[in-house]
Amino acid sequence: MFYKFDNTALEPQHIFSTIGIWMSDTINTTLGELFTEYGSILIGLAELATALALLSPIVLWKHREKLHCIGGLMASVVMTGAIFFHIFTPLGWHPTWQVANEAACQAVFIAPNACTDAGLANAALSILVLGIVMMWLNKKPN
Repeated sequence: MFYKFDNTALEPQHIFSTIGIWMSDTINTTLGELFTEYGSILIGLAELATALALLSPIVLWKHREKLHCIGGLMASVVMTGAIFFHIFTPLGWHPTWQVANEAACQAVFIAPNACTDAGLANAALSILVLGIVMMWLNKKPN
């Protein structure tokens, strides 16, 4: 999550600029430009709020079921968005981005100056499933 706030890692730069360009072409130019510039911060804040909701029962034990249900819902919503963008935009499940050299690639080096990695998409899918499970396990019986 931290790399979404400092904008120095190549993979998130590629992800958010690809989605921003897609938004500019399909929805609205201004929205696409805003997403390219601030999307990583907005998504990072949503992920941080989700993490706090899921971890807050450490302090607020009495409300753990409610907080875990809310946190599971938040995780599911955020990851549904991530999966949507990986499936329905040019980003794809295996994003490929440019690097200066093989040493700069922290994923799979596939060609001269190119990396690919499905790790974030796979993580989004697993977090979506686990968020749904957490919601279901912590819902109040009627």
